[in-house]
Amino acid sequence: MPAKKALSRKRARPRGAALKAHARTILDRLLEAYPDAHCALDFSNAFELLGATILSAQCTDKRVNLVTPALFARYPDAAALADADQADVEDLIRTTGFFRNKAKSLIGMAAGLVNHHGGNVPADMQALVRLPGVGRKTANVILGNAFGRNDGIVVDTHVTRVSNRLGLVTGTDAVKIEQVLIPLFPQERWTIISHLFIEHGRQVCHARTPRCGECVLADICPSALV
Repeated sequence: MPAKKALSRKRARPRGAALKAHARTILDRLLEAYPDAHCALDFSNAFELLGATILSAQCTDKRVNLVTPALFARYPDAAALADADQADVEDLIRTTGFFRNKAKSLIGMAAGLVNHHGGNVPADMQALVRLPGVGRKTANVILGNAFGRNDGIVVDTHVTRVSNRLGLVTGTDAVKIEQVLIPLFPQERWTIISHLFIEHGRQVCHARTPRCGECVLADICPSALV
């Protein structure tokens, strides 16, 4: 009878102090692999980034970047957007999906800025999440990329997938994932780590068929298929 093929054994997920060392190795390697990792949304100020991030829900950054130039040419600041006709905003953002809800959130967000913050985007987590259409993930995007503040870690679908595969977290709850990731990385790296995970997820660690043979983390990844 032919010999049975040996079954490959996955690496154990690191725990305790080993987990933090594992995270540091991941950070170092991804920094080297993606030295230009950055926010993929185009923006020139905090208001534009806030609007673009609201539009990015269930939509690609590439598509959002095609829509925002016309949107912000028509409505360049919070005061203009707060007075916008919803049907007009819907027409401008239609291709981003869920355009009616997004238009309502954009106008409500702008009105919130005008009524409570003098038309300016606040550099404060609690103030941001009180705005229509803004949750913790969006607030983290704004604080990290518009204001250079590392108050949290953005957790999107790429970050969720990559961090689970790398054995850093288990589960899909974004809030819980963020709370697990935060103590694993230096605070000054909280913004960049999400960009690194997102870039790695887009280029290598694909949802359906990860390219493990090309991955700089394959030798330390509990989920590697090589």
